[in-house]
Amino acid sequence: MFLLLLFFYFSIYILNYVTDSFLHLMRINGCSGTVIVFSVLAGLAFMFSASILLQILACAIYNNWWPMLSALMYVLVPMPCLFFGGGSTQFLMSRDGGGWIDAAKFLTGASAVGSIAIPIILKHAHMIETGAMLIELVSFFIFICTVLCFHQANLDDDW
Repeated sequence: MFLLLLFFYFSIYILNYVTDSFLHLMRINGCSGTVIVFSVLAGLAFMFSASILLQILACAIYNNWWPMLSALMYVLVPMPCLFFGGGSTQFLMSRDGGGWIDAAKFLTGASAVGSIAIPIILKHAHMIETGAMLIELVSFFIFICTVLCFHQANLDDDW
């Protein structure tokens, strides 16, 4: 479990470094802010599309549509931010508390853990193949990287 958390932390660090390096490189080359915004949005759209494609492929390759159950969690993950956080992800990184803020943090975390747990539980129940589970987990990892890149881009002042 510790190695998995270390892997996620390291991948988030690398992702943050790559995003910052890309934006810095675009500024050095004299690209306008519009070009930077469009290139970042195009990259995010590509990552999101790849995640959804893997989600569908995990179902179609093994001719079993049970893994699509985790797509429900993809819809539920941003809902606490929309309802309790005012549509912003800023409150997730703050230490501010309160009833609704803490509830939103809890629901976001529970939804994220559910996205990982559903394919593992389905594999344990012998409802899906190991390959489908691995494809689902890669799809979730790409989806989370997309969300983190979007969050980092929103923190940037160029938007």
